[in-house]
Amino acid sequence: MAPRVAVVLSGCGFLDGAEIHESVLTLLALDLRGAAVRCFAPSKSFDVVNHATQESSGETRDVLTEAARICRGKIEDITKAKASDFDAVVLPGGFGAAKNLCTFATEGPSCSVDPGVETFLTQAHASGCVLGFACIAPALCARVFGNLLHPNVTIGNDAGTAQAVQAMGASHTNAPVTDIVVDEANRIVTTPAYMYDARISEVHKGIDAMVERVLQMASASAVA
Repeated sequence: MAPRVAVVLSGCGFLDGAEIHESVLTLLALDLRGAAVRCFAPSKSFDVVNHATQESSGETRDVLTEAARICRGKIEDITKAKASDFDAVVLPGGFGAAKNLCTFATEGPSCSVDPGVETFLTQAHASGCVLGFACIAPALCARVFGNLLHPNVTIGNDAGTAQAVQAMGASHTNAPVTDIVVDEANRIVTTPAYMYDARISEVHKGIDAMVERVLQMASASAVA
């Protein structure tokens, strides 16, 4: 049976939503391996950034509606996601992961997580799902699981962000953009992606490796 994977998106655009390259590379890596993918996002308003000027446009849009752009309209509300329907969950990065899925962008280690996202991730982990996080999304992982599981994650080599991740109870391992960090005990895989000023080909290598490892772990669990 094809591995069943939920991809959680945070909008559309690296400054205010899901990082488009990371999201598409994730979906491509999953599709190439035959995964059955469903995309989810919270339905909530967010402030829009003009990506040409990198300044606020003064608009607000809906996270779910914007995320639908990435997955060709096939998007579902995160509150409807059932952990038992999946073998793995993957979260691409982008500023939306730190702004729309949680408040890490503005509150750092004291941040809170969107209730629908936190509930789904907590239930997914409890049900045995393997979890993958890219770019800044490991900070969200640290907020949800840090005090309980103390997962080992990477956000690349940014010292300030690494310290914030550690302040939330996780441990941090530096890694290059093309690499991954695997926490076997907690079934969590992370990659830095665009936490570096990197080429898309380099980001591809890291995300592809993350997806490969997530599916390997999910497959091994299914056989066991």
